[in-house]
Amino acid sequence: MIRADDFREAMQRFAGPVTAITTIENGSPSGLMATAVCSLSAEPPSIIVCINKTATAHDAVLRQGFFGCSVLPDTLKAFAEHFARAKGTDRFEGALWIMQETGAPLLAGSSVAFDCRIAATHDGYSHTIVVGIIHDILLPNENADRCMLWHRKGFVRVAGMDDAERHAE
Repeated sequence: MIRADDFREAMQRFAGPVTAITTIENGSPSGLMATAVCSLSAEPPSIIVCINKTATAHDAVLRQGFFGCSVLPDTLKAFAEHFARAKGTDRFEGALWIMQETGAPLLAGSSVAFDCRIAATHDGYSHTIVVGIIHDILLPNENADRCMLWHRKGFVRVAGMDDAERHAE
């Protein structure tokens, strides 16, 4: 039998992208941080997001039927800490948000952001597994190579080649 503490320790060693999952309900933005996000399919373009059922934005995302998924760059560590710590609409202060087709807030300056409509949900025990069909993608050049990860209970940057090394290849 796998102990819960062993599972949590194992998952701390599993790095995941830091994302802001957002929606808007009755004119007020709602959101949460998630690291359980991955691509699903290119046809149709879709992603999977796992949302903890106890998250304050969980029900709002499901009720609205749409969400934004903004992948945070390592240049926005202070904002990530604020978004993770703050509650309600206070999470959205101090950043520029863009709205595309669905109306879900997408973080300006993100590495990439997806504007999605919910196609399906599945029970994932403590989480809801949300399948999102992508209706729009923001592909800014500014932070394209600067994905922030969550690893060992903290925000870390992807170690890699700098721009000079990358262009020399």
